[in-house]
Amino acid sequence: MKVLVVHNRYRSSAPSGENRVVDTESRALAALGHEVVRFERSSDDIEHWSRARKAALPGRVIWSSQAHRELAGQLRGQRPDVVHVHNTFPLLSPAVLYACRDAGVPVVVTVHNYKLECASGDFFRNGAVCHDCAGTLPVRSVLRGCYRSSRAATLPVALSMSAHRRAWRSMVSAYIFISAAQRDLLAGLELDRDRVFVRYNLIPRREVPRSPREALLVYAGRLDEAKGIKLLMAGWDHYLAGQPDGGLRLVIAGAGPLDGQVASWASTRPSVRLAGQLDPASCADLVASARAVVVPSAWEETFGLVVVEAMAAGVPTIAAGHGSLAELIADQEDGVLFPPGDAAALGQVIGDLSDHPQRYEGYGRAAALTHVRRFDPDRNLAQLLDIYNFAMAHPV
Repeated sequence: MKVLVVHNRYRSSAPSGENRVVDTESRALAALGHEVVRFERSSDDIEHWSRARKAALPGRVIWSSQAHRELAGQLRGQRPDVVHVHNTFPLLSPAVLYACRDAGVPVVVTVHNYKLECASGDFFRNGAVCHDCAGTLPVRSVLRGCYRSSRAATLPVALSMSAHRRAWRSMVSAYIFISAAQRDLLAGLELDRDRVFVRYNLIPRREVPRSPREALLVYAGRLDEAKGIKLLMAGWDHYLAGQPDGGLRLVIAGAGPLDGQVASWASTRPSVRLAGQLDPASCADLVASARAVVVPSAWEETFGLVVVEAMAAGVPTIAAGHGSLAELIADQEDGVLFPPGDAAALGQVIGDLSDHPQRYEGYGRAAALTHVRRFDPDRNLAQLLDIYNFAMAHPV
């Protein structure tokens, strides 16, 4: 079939797992012989705009006439069987849904975050989980300036959410949530249940290395509060307080707004190494060499790419037990969950990792089997094609 993929790419300065998922999925579909056409815009382009054009961006967030016009033209020229929409913010806007409706092409939407009910997209505010706008109009988000800590920046986001709520409900033939936890947290959208599917992100196979693991704990992700980097630092200090000479090392791979704070903290702890922002292949090699990876997220992750990529390499994950992480990991079977926000509990698990490496080797072997059983890429692609066929058979 011919699939037209719609995606607003995230900035290169903040590498996005969503970009990787879209690229991986598109390549996999093409490898099966399907024709994949891309309709993409990049947020990197905004940096090179004139001041006048940047000033008009808030209006474009609500409705992009350019995106509507250009997608309509591409739909006429390409005549795809189905359109697969990923991210529309900020350059495409929900106008793409209307273009597809006018062209009579069925739409499949993968919901990657919480943006349809939360202006910031993460159900996270002031260092804690927040669901205040779920199921309601996002008035409080504007008053609080939830997007970029700015009322002015939040207003167009909230207006777009409100103005197009009916379109998101009525112009989409199939919705893909990337975890059941995410689907349940977005129940306030009141979508047609018959059109809702849970499908995990596609993770390619990776050979499990036969060499012994190093005494490493790896964090790979953005260095910000929502991802739990502050909690990780506190948890590591708890571990060091109990086992100053434990022998375990922490490697932190990534970048973000807390770069300086993390660097200052790491500079006084010889057991910590900062690897910086790594390319996907280098990051995968680092994860594969570790005894475990840690995902201390303070927000409720919609999906844990790092978790499943680690599973593919036979590496267990230590993770905060909420959001999709509690769904992906079977506690003390193929990984370990700790109470969200509990630095002392995280420190205890890290100590257990240091003291009982064979136990975590066992978790890693189980994780590799979990990957085969639950995240097989061939079955994942077959599920995606089934969803496409459903959308084509059930247009709205």
